[in-house]
Amino acid sequence: MGVSDEFYNFRNNYNIGSDLISSIGQRYRRITTRLNTDFWNTDSNSAHSLYVGSYGRDTAARGISDLDIGFQLPYAEYVKYNAYQGNGQSALLQAVKNSLLQTYHSSKVGGDGQVVVISFTDGITFEILPYFSNTDGSWTFADSNGGGTWRQCNPRAEMNAVQTRNTAVNGNLKALCRMMRVWKDHNSVPMTGALIDALAYQFIETWGWRDNSYGYHDYMARDFLKYLYDLDREKTYWRMPGSGSYVYKTGVFWLKSLADYNIAVEACNMQTDDKAAQRRAKWRTVFGTTFPL
Repeated sequence: MGVSDEFYNFRNNYNIGSDLISSIGQRYRRITTRLNTDFWNTDSNSAHSLYVGSYGRDTAARGISDLDIGFQLPYAEYVKYNAYQGNGQSALLQAVKNSLLQTYHSSKVGGDGQVVVISFTDGITFEILPYFSNTDGSWTFADSNGGGTWRQCNPRAEMNAVQTRNTAVNGNLKALCRMMRVWKDHNSVPMTGALIDALAYQFIETWGWRDNSYGYHDYMARDFLKYLYDLDREKTYWRMPGSGSYVYKTGVFWLKSLADYNIAVEACNMQTDDKAAQRRAKWRTVFGTTFPL
């Protein structure tokens, strides 16, 4: 088995399994139906709802436990809660929570400042962001922290930017984002998935083999680890593609990047078949048991 086959099999391992995709879809449709019933007087299981976050950008990997959903509310709800004397944002989130409690009375349903959270017993958590659509495609959403305020985001712009660049680089952007989530989880690296996506998006724009296939994914992982190590240590945030939203650094990630870059260099220097077992052992040090033996 050569490098190309190894990283192709790695792809099969890090992609989200069909059973989990099915379970996520069933819950998504049930949540959407409940909210549409209460806020739009329709029983549609798809209208006004959208996957966002890593699952929406299609950069999530096996092991995902948090799902983000944006649900559009009628503008009349904004008028109603904006007129509150104090923290109408909290009242709006409570209304959405009360709606979901009618369906998920046996699950843990709570709030987290900007979203309503449903925690399922199998460890999967859905975070629902109620929003109002703006004419420029951005969303206005409630933030109940600090007395309450309205904020804006643009997940669709992020998803479109990632998809456009991914198409331009032969699918390698999403592959890199998924691989590096496996790396992050295996090594407990203090980075958010959004930061991985933002940095991978920047890196792959000028990477020399950006449109090659699985035979170059070892180089891609190696060079991205070096890219992470070389980033400005004083920088505290980057911008999400498409929306320009801030994505903040949450810890020191470059030391682990350097350590695994050095291992990746060794693995990339073991291209021959007689060194295949040693090569895979190196990659399993970087990625853990998700990487094939």
